[in-house]
Amino acid sequence: MHGDEALGRALVVRLARELVAGWLRGEPRAQRLLNGTDLYLMPSLNPDGFARAEEGDCGAQQDLSGRENARGKDLNRSFPDQFGAAQPDLANVPEVRALMEWMRRNRFVLSGNLHGGSVVASYPFDDSAVHKTSGVYSKSADDEVFRYLAKAYASNHPIMKTGTPNCPGEEEETFQDGITNGAQWYDVEGGMQDYNYLWANCFEVTFELSCCKYPPASQLEKEWENNRESLLTFIEKVHIGIKGFVRDLVTGAGLENATIAVAGIDHNITTDWFGDYHRLLVPGTYNITAAVMGYLPVTKVNVEVKEGNATVVDFSLQPSIAVPASDPTQDVPLATTESVTNTTNTTDANRTTSFHQAIQPEEFRHHHFPDMEIFLRKYATEYPNIARLYSVGKSVKQLELYVMEISDNPGIHEAAEPEFKYIANMHGNEVVGRELLLNLIEYLCKNYGTDPEVTDLVQNTRIHIMPSMNPDGYEKAHEGDRLGIVGRNNSNNYDLNRNFPDQFFQITDPPQPETLAVMSWLKTYPFVLSANLHGGSLVVNYPYDDDQQGVATYSRSPDDAVFQQIALSYAKENARMFEGHPCADMYPGEYFPHGITNGAQWYNVPGGMQDWNYLNTNCFEVTIELGCIKYPQAEELPKYWKQNHRSLLQFIKQVHQGVKGFVLDATDGRGILNATISVADIDHPVSTYKSGDYWRLLTQGTYKITASARGYNSETKTVKVGGKGAVQVNFTLTRKDSKVEEGTVPDINMVGLNGTVTKEFETLIKDLSAENGLERLLLSSSADVQPHRYRSYNELSESLRGLNLNYRKITNLSSLGQSVEFRHIWSLEISNKPKESEPEEPKIRFVAGIHGNAPVGTELLLALAEFLCMNYKKNLAITKLIDNTRIVIVPSLNPDGREIAQERDCTSKTGLTNIHGKDLDTDFTSNSSGAREPETKAIMDNLILKQDFSLSVALDGGSLLVTYPYDKPVQTVENKETLRYLASVYANNHPTMHLGQPSCPNKSDENIPGGVLLGAEWNSHLGSMKDFSLSYGHCPEITVYTGCCYFPSAGQLPTLWAENKKSLLSMLVEVHKGVYGFVRDRHGQPVSKAQIVLNEGVKVYTKEGGYFHVLLAPGYHKIHAIAEGYQQQHVKVLVRHDMASFLHVQFDTDNKIFGLPRELVVTVAGATMTAVILTACIIWCVCSIKSNRHKDGFHRLRQHHDDYEDEIRMMSTGSKKSLLSHEFQDETDTEEETLYSSKH
Repeated sequence: MHGDEALGRALVVRLARELVAGWLRGEPRAQRLLNGTDLYLMPSLNPDGFARAEEGDCGAQQDLSGRENARGKDLNRSFPDQFGAAQPDLANVPEVRALMEWMRRNRFVLSGNLHGGSVVASYPFDDSAVHKTSGVYSKSADDEVFRYLAKAYASNHPIMKTGTPNCPGEEEETFQDGITNGAQWYDVEGGMQDYNYLWANCFEVTFELSCCKYPPASQLEKEWENNRESLLTFIEKVHIGIKGFVRDLVTGAGLENATIAVAGIDHNITTDWFGDYHRLLVPGTYNITAAVMGYLPVTKVNVEVKEGNATVVDFSLQPSIAVPASDPTQDVPLATTESVTNTTNTTDANRTTSFHQAIQPEEFRHHHFPDMEIFLRKYATEYPNIARLYSVGKSVKQLELYVMEISDNPGIHEAAEPEFKYIANMHGNEVVGRELLLNLIEYLCKNYGTDPEVTDLVQNTRIHIMPSMNPDGYEKAHEGDRLGIVGRNNSNNYDLNRNFPDQFFQITDPPQPETLAVMSWLKTYPFVLSANLHGGSLVVNYPYDDDQQGVATYSRSPDDAVFQQIALSYAKENARMFEGHPCADMYPGEYFPHGITNGAQWYNVPGGMQDWNYLNTNCFEVTIELGCIKYPQAEELPKYWKQNHRSLLQFIKQVHQGVKGFVLDATDGRGILNATISVADIDHPVSTYKSGDYWRLLTQGTYKITASARGYNSETKTVKVGGKGAVQVNFTLTRKDSKVEEGTVPDINMVGLNGTVTKEFETLIKDLSAENGLERLLLSSSADVQPHRYRSYNELSESLRGLNLNYRKITNLSSLGQSVEFRHIWSLEISNKPKESEPEEPKIRFVAGIHGNAPVGTELLLALAEFLCMNYKKNLAITKLIDNTRIVIVPSLNPDGREIAQERDCTSKTGLTNIHGKDLDTDFTSNSSGAREPETKAIMDNLILKQDFSLSVALDGGSLLVTYPYDKPVQTVENKETLRYLASVYANNHPTMHLGQPSCPNKSDENIPGGVLLGAEWNSHLGSMKDFSLSYGHCPEITVYTGCCYFPSAGQLPTLWAENKKSLLSMLVEVHKGVYGFVRDRHGQPVSKAQIVLNEGVKVYTKEGGYFHVLLAPGYHKIHAIAEGYQQQHVKVLVRHDMASFLHVQFDTDNKIFGLPRELVVTVAGATMTAVILTACIIWCVCSIKSNRHKDGFHRLRQHHDDYEDEIRMMSTGSKKSLLSHEFQDETDTEEETLYSSKH
């Protein structure tokens, strides 16, 4: 607080580190403190002053340098004071203003203010009414509590507890027990500790930690030892006294701002948001009263408070009077001790009905886009604890598609809490839903914490509200429109509710940006229930919206009963809707029993949004028509709110019907992502979210529910579903065939992460893999880049050199080779040790510009390189990614082609090839004898054939999708699941790619499921870079097509960067998954060049140090480790979606020959050799005898010279042929083996 009193700053930082480290180590005290306390540590309230202070300045010369803030103000003399003559001017103390606001937002219970200049604990009050310099004991109402707290610190400090600090110049100063009343020591007007006590619920003590204000760093360790136990003990004292809840006796809702009064102590505290409170008290017996306006007070007598943890004292207050709706924000007066000490306990006999009235919306008007935008920002700003405003995309005219999230933890998916959404104004001239949803936002925000119904909804549901899906159309529509169509469609004149992919009909209209944005949004969040608000009738319409014949007939979905139930829940609360005769003057014959209808039975709607929700996500959606007039006059809007607001709330509650729960792995208890929940006789499964949590809407009844997941045994349970809330049904699945194959192999250990990856980094990868993990990374990044122009070869070279010169410690720029026209093919490595070999770190490469006419990828990779460098040591996540990854960026593989390509040329092939006219993506052949282009040779020899990459991403243009190997036509693609998975990771992190509708000119009807395709199915050709990378570099490569236009205008680059940035970063996260580990022999020596065979096909080889890493899709995989002279090892490993699995393979020497024990083989071989030698000797002796007897015959045989030569020639030819055949066969086997291993 005083910038030159620096010891407390250092101790707080050390305290934070020690607590977190202790918690991670499992130390009971640290875990108890952090698990049971919300602990806030502020190392510096006056960083400006600290910057001016000097180490070693002990303050002996009364030098105030650094004590005050940058405007010369003492912060500990600047707070409002009970004895002050006037309110302080806060204009020059922004630090004080910030702290007061911080204290207002967080109802702290206990606080310590760390100072320097003496060694003593000082407690309130800090000044008195007479403001005598010293000697006046200014006693607070809680003097006994403050003395107890001060002693808790002082008694554990070796110097403070003596009461004799012996500070230079003040050797005679003593403090009994090491504590003092502030004003008795010296008068401090405007101090912080008194403000805490008087204007907040917080008890604060000031601790002077050392005689020297800014001790040298060499003394910090000693000071930590002096203060460590005191700091921890003081934190623990936040748990003394009493605690509990104050609730409404009728509804059970917590009562905020209820007063907690203790008889005999003239100092009250108030309850927090949920009626919770903590009141510090020393051991003793007390009478405690709880009171709040509108309720009868309750007193609990003879409450015993003991040493240690707080005594729990809960209160239930009986409502007494109505809360005036006209003044909902009236302050609750504090109850004085006199007014409550003689009250008696209320009893159940006096219970009355609550008269609480919810706060209704105050203003009803039509909100045009600027007005709506301000309205949404206002509520997001005023209610940040429950409201979050975000956009899912933009309209044709670039208006934001805003969504307001209402939740008690906005921005966070809470496991087991369902997600709900409302969408309105899909047709721009149907405006009632737009205004109702704005009213609903206001209603939820203003009533949260006071209205039990709203509070319960917000605390147990994550609610997303999109007031306008078609803001462009709304701006064209006009007030008073009854049946018109002006503004119905978007700015491209397409009906958005005919624009979604349909199960029965091919939608030929191009997907609109609003449609694509909403589809992407629905794939991002695990919505369970939804309603789409329209106008033009008065009915709830449920799926299906069309049928195969395209005629008006009942089109039943598998969940017809559920849809009827949720539709009725809305209609029953709207009396006019429930009657079923909505628009008698316009449609006299129209009748909807109970106000609901099957969509197709009413009329056919191909391409509707509600059916797409049901068929493509876990979400059940209905369409609600809110009134016969599409754009009513503004004065009619209150009537619509009155008719619908109960329906809107009741419909949200339906998200809590049916069953819910978790699907867990029996081995480790982790949730299983994308497990399937199926209900017998209902052909509509749903899937689990990232924590294994799921929700499945069902009507009342008994069901057989099965949970299944790839690699696990399924489990079925019989469940009875009632009508009051969802039934919790958890499944625990065991892994299929989880034992090690071919016997137990104790030397292969799958361990948590005992390899090179730290627990901290593992946690980071998990966090980044979680929902919105990458979004949070991007939001927290301190700097971003905005590519705005295309760079020529010279400019590209200078940009890369600039990155290398400005970020020398993490970059290394090199040339892989030169193009035909002698332009360098640059490679930029980004790593914390860019010039060192780190085989244990995964290596990823990004390559662009193989086709010079598609330079978007080049600019995206330059932007990625700069983004990473700029955020290194500024963004923690990016820093850790760079520290643990070797990133290689090759922005332009075909610089010659790029130089002749033309901007805004979307279809031209100019620049596609190199100067020799060769398409480089057909030049990566296995024929080593053939002449290759220099560009191809450069990347093959200097990158791909190094065989040290785990993943490669190539950027191209001409469509919007990701392809995976192979580009050549093959009958089977081994490891296809992993290759497709890697491609899907990129596509799923792109806002529109995963929707699978590139909508390129001349291919508007193209549909690519998930935005991912096998290369050969997209553009089949030989000699591609990704095929070569996989076959010969043992590295999977995906090709990303960034857009339909090869060379779009530079003005589109910022949008393209925004669209691809998250996907590019997702690859940096994904490369840290799969399986990695070490191969060593039994003596601990690494085994390099060992084969790691995956799923009996794909092969990788260990690097130096015996290290290996391979990416695999989540699920079970077979792994075989093979090395010459060692026994083979076999194991199954489970690969997760959010972390890597570590394997330590230890080889034993192979003691078998031909599958038999070595000793047996050696014995048999020895005996056999002996027998052979003996037999040979006998034959030689016999032959010698015979040859001596028939010498003449032998000479005669040799005299047949011609016959002899013919025979020799024949034998010779046959031998050569046999030898050649043998050699050829060996080469073939070797080549086949090479191809086999490299294919995978």
